[in-house]
Amino acid sequence: MLQQGQVFELATRGRDGKRLWAYRYRAGGRDAKRVQRGGFRSEAVARAGLERALEKLRRESGVGRRLTLAEFVDEYLAQHEVSPVTLEKLRFLLSRAVQTFGDYYLDELDPVEISAWRMTVPPGYRFEATQALRQVLARAVLWRMLDINPAKQGVENPQRRRSEKRPFESWEDLEALADRLGPRLGPMVLFAAATGMRPGEWVALEHRDIDRAGRVAYVNRSFSKGKLTSPETEASIRAVPLQARALAALDQLPPGGPGDLLFPAERGGYLDLHNFRNRNWKPAQIAVGIQPFRRIYDLRHTFATFALRAGISTFELSRYMGASLTMIDRHYGHLARDGREHAIPCSTSSAPANVHGGRWWTLRGRRSPRPPPVKTTEVAAKQAKTQSPLKDSNRRPPPYHCVARRRTCRF
Repeated sequence: MLQQGQVFELATRGRDGKRLWAYRYRAGGRDAKRVQRGGFRSEAVARAGLERALEKLRRESGVGRRLTLAEFVDEYLAQHEVSPVTLEKLRFLLSRAVQTFGDYYLDELDPVEISAWRMTVPPGYRFEATQALRQVLARAVLWRMLDINPAKQGVENPQRRRSEKRPFESWEDLEALADRLGPRLGPMVLFAAATGMRPGEWVALEHRDIDRAGRVAYVNRSFSKGKLTSPETEASIRAVPLQARALAALDQLPPGGPGDLLFPAERGGYLDLHNFRNRNWKPAQIAVGIQPFRRIYDLRHTFATFALRAGISTFELSRYMGASLTMIDRHYGHLARDGREHAIPCSTSSAPANVHGGRWWTLRGRRSPRPPPVKTTEVAAKQAKTQSPLKDSNRRPPPYHCVARRRTCRF
């Protein structure tokens, strides 16, 4: 017989005089011990506690809702509303776990076994595969099919060390490479390095996406793995300013209609990056003598490196590249000038030195004199002159900056 339990109001009151609630149920049959828990602030909270206790009791008795990991993964993916590309990637990341633990019931999953399984996953996507398993089992916890997440309890999952970025050293190297690629592919490479777009984004660009008067390119779609898709996140749908080098590259392209591709393949249609890499990209680098070898994606890294060296803030760069501020800081934060320009005035303030050889951050219990605000973006007059398309957002400093009107200079 399935237990229903009971929720009731206690005769006693809390310290503030408000009502208290409790629940009770029997752990077995009619003659079994009655379990009671009380002290809840509301009936709803007490009823939720009763449901959790009964579900745990049903699972232990073998009459609760028990699913294998393979069954639960299928149910989760069927209800997970994301783009087809993201869903396919998640299915791939979960395939290793399903292959090993697919026949296990959810409550049979053991952190020790999961930790050992994690070391069998190739290092290239070990972190992502473990995160995918954690994501699925977290939903099982929310649905009260598990009490804890066994993929998170005692299972370490450090992020893999990022590979070294290899941007091009100078525009001279890029121009030499573009000359070698010829008039059809050379401007494409220069445009990619001058805008920082992802390869799938500039492959999908059409003439209508370019606003020469406003000096901006609009990213609305991406072409990857033979499919034309919309960007995965809202940040990826963006307006990218066109600097002089990008406009010069566009001037070298033949004219086309609004719906024509900006960088079509030789016989029309979307450019196949795999063929371009093997037939054009690698031979051109060998001929020019570029060492070490650069990937196509390194054109995006080149844009980020040159932009930060020029003084563009990480916040602005995240908007232009369609990436989160966290990712920009993780990959390129060591190149940012704005953080150094913020630290130097703080460490060289006129406050007396402390016993550790540094500078005091307060004077007699008061805040140190407020420094002038850090300039991280172009002034409004310069923006108007260059017709920047993101004028309002450009004036917003990064959240970690020292703003004179809000707080004093501190780390």
